Parts: sequence; structure tokens; C-alpha cells
Amino acid sequence: MAKLLIIDDERAIRSTLREILEYENYEVEDIDNGVDGLELIKKKKYDLVLCDIKMNKMDGMEVLEQALAYSPDLPFIMISGHGTVETAIEASKKGAFDFISKPPDLNRLLITVRNALDRGTLVTETKVLKRKVSKTRDILGSSENINKIKETIERVAPTEARVLITGANGSGKELVARWLHEKSNRADSPLIEVNCAAIPSELIESELFGHEKGSFTSAVKQRIGKFELANGGTLFLDEIGDMSLSAQAKVLRALQEHKITRVGGEKELEVNVRVLAATNKNLLKEIEDGNFRMDLYHRLNVINIHVPHLSERIDDIPEIAQSFLEEICKEYGMPVKKISDSAMTALQSLPWTGNVRELHNMIERLIILSDKTITDHDVTVFANPSGGTNIGAAGGTPNGSTHTAPSPALAYDKFNNFQDYKDYAEKEFIKFKLEKNNWNVSKTADDIDIQRSHLYSKIEKFGLKRSAE
Repeated sequence: MAKLLIIDDERAIRSTLREILEYENYEVEDIDNGVDGLELIKKKKYDLVLCDIKMNKMDGMEVLEQALAYSPDLPFIMISGHGTVETAIEASKKGAFDFISKPPDLNRLLITVRNALDRGTLVTETKVLKRKVSKTRDILGSSENINKIKETIERVAPTEARVLITGANGSGKELVARWLHEKSNRADSPLIEVNCAAIPSELIESELFGHEKGSFTSAVKQRIGKFELANGGTLFLDEIGDMSLSAQAKVLRALQEHKITRVGGEKELEVNVRVLAATNKNLLKEIEDGNFRMDLYHRLNVINIHVPHLSERIDDIPEIAQSFLEEICKEYGMPVKKISDSAMTALQSLPWTGNVRELHNMIERLIILSDKTITDHDVTVFANPSGGTNIGAAGGTPNGSTHTAPSPALAYDKFNNFQDYKDYAEKEFIKFKLEKNNWNVSKTADDIDIQRSHLYSKIEKFGLKRSAE
């Protein structure tokens, strides 16, 4: 049964609409002002709102704007006794589904309500389908460390426990957070992500808690913060070790009391949010240095999940690399290339200072610059690791082997001079583009912005030929 909310300051209108809609088997609630109506929208889940425009305390257009900022897919039908074309256009621009004049025509009202509810259902179904299509990437690997993480996610996700995810940059902390949300009871509600390191300290509080119009120089209108946007869902605070101390204090209060106050505001707003946090820093060391609050640390660290460095789970590299290979080749619309066993061993010998993110970029580079089968020589030439140092703290890999990372100089050892290197790079680039366009010379010439005759000359110069399938 669809749940409807009527916001109107005229008792007679509310009673009439409620009687009609309840007769049609809708569940109906009503309220006589926009301020309380907005609070109901934040606390309860409605399928449709019918809202008067001219009201005391808060104008209907303002209710519409704030409600849609909080719940963008909630259908609104605006009603007014002073209806004009201009008013209807304004309501539509602000996101209203439709506009009805008072007194409402019964048939038109019911048809509009039905259409608005149908549209809301379609929006929900579309979001579900998109979620299925753009499914969160699997956590790849079967090493002991990864299996422990997967097991912990299965146990912790259905609870309301806060989780602190630690690990180096690029190790996959965000992926762990996404799976905690996907497998939680809040999976149908939003997952809101905030990168605390990317937001200036003077703006982080406004980003998290929102602000009122005029609360500071550039606050030209009210803003809804991430805590409010995540209400009912999950808030992921990435790189929380970079958050300012003043913001930490407010986050602590929000976790303790489940209430926030917008910057420049006085009213307390209740929020129902599960907080996940991640950091690449040692928070205990940050606490010692006076950069992080110990009480907030203990609030966040109910469950700790540490994501290991890729060099600590090199046995997972073949599975991850093969998955990236298939994914990237599919994105480029090209046949899936193969990785030789020796190339896979070479990949396992690299230091991976950038973790899984670096491995993804490496596989993409190998796909573009290598032939149909990626060899250990390709890995050596195109790896470009940071220096020729040994892997691991004692000059070996974490499993005790003594592989040495190849020197960057080896990547250029095959070239006698700069022109040879330029020719090689040009040949590989043209070859990749031709294969991507299924050897359509005209399309390839357009893609790389050269004349067809010039491209034919390059093909002849480099002896490029279409591979036999």
C-alpha cells in the first residue's frame, strides 16, 4: 500500500484529500505546516507528497526544494488556490511531478497521483537494475589474509557496528567499505563517501554537517551535509586521519548522540547513519602526536579490518591480474590477451608500491603496448618500477624469495638511440589503434587525427599486418 503525506494549512482541504485518497486504499498522513512536514519526510518513508504552496512558517516551494535535496526521487504534487502558469512552471523546474489548482478535480487528482506513484516505482526499479549492472567489484584473491577479510565482512556487515578499515593507499579499503554496505541491512539506502583528505579543513564541517544560508561569506543558500544525505544508510569517511580536530569533535558527538547541527544553525537534527572509516595512517601514532582524538578512535574502532599490502599476498596476483586483463580488454572492445607463466612470475616479483591500483594500471599498459601474449620481457620493459631495489625489508619477497625489481634502465636497453625509441612507441600506438578499430583504416585515421594516406605510409614503414584470426 502506497504511503502518502498531505501538507496543507487548510483543515478542510486536508480532510477532503485524505478522505478521497483513503477511499482509494492509500495510507495517508497529513500535517498543517511545511516545517513539521519536512521533519516527517526525513523520519519516515513516503511514496508521494501533496504539498500546498502558500503556507505559514515555510513556503511550499521551499519544502519542495529541501525535501528533494534530501530525497531526490520523492514525487511531489503541488497544490494551490492561486494557480498560475508561472507558478506551475516554477514548481516543475524545482522538481515537482505536477501542479494542481484548488479546488482539485477529483478525476484529475486520482490520475495524477497514480501516474506519480508509477513514476516513483519506475525510478526505484531503474536504480535496482543499475545496481545489478554496476555491481561492486569482487574482492579478488584466496590468500589467508583475504579470506579472513571476506569472512569478517560476512559477520560484521549485517550488524550496526562501526568499522575502521586500515591499509596502504591503493590496497582496496574503499572496496571493503562498499561490500560492508552491500551486505548490510542498509543496502537499499545510500552509501555516501567523503574523502577527508581532499576537503580543506575550513570546509570539512560544512561538507559533513551542512550549513545554513548566510552562516559564512560564501554560504548563499542552505546546504544539506553528508550526514543528512546518508540518513538511513552508510557514511564512509575515507582518510579520516586527515580530518581537523574541530571536525573530529563534531563527528564524535554525532556518533554519541545521533544528532548533528548545521554550521550556523541552532536546531539539532536526528540522523540514523552507520559510519565506516578508513585511513592509511597509524592513528595511535597520530593520537600521540596530538593530531587525532583518542575517544573518536575508540568510537570508530569497534571492528578493525586491515587490508594487507599487495606485496604481502603475491599469491593473489595471478587471479587479480587475469581479472583486470579480461575487464580492460572488454572495455577496449578487443580480444582478451594472454599472460605467459613467466610474465605472471615477473609480475609477482615487482614491489607494487602503489598496491592493487598500480597493478591495474600496469595491466592496462601491458594490454596497450604488448602483442597478443604478454611476456616477461614486456613486464620488464613496461613496468618502470621505482628503482632497482630488492623487494621486502630484508632484500627479498615476503615469502622469502630473492627476486629483484628490474631497473628502469632495462626498459630502454633495447633502444640504441632516441629515434629508435620514438619509432617503437609510434608503431605500438598505431598497431593498438588499428586493432581496436578492427583494422578500419579510415576510422583509425580519424581517431588519431592524421590523413589516411599518411597512415597507410606508417603501416608500410613499420610492416604492420593484420593478424590471422
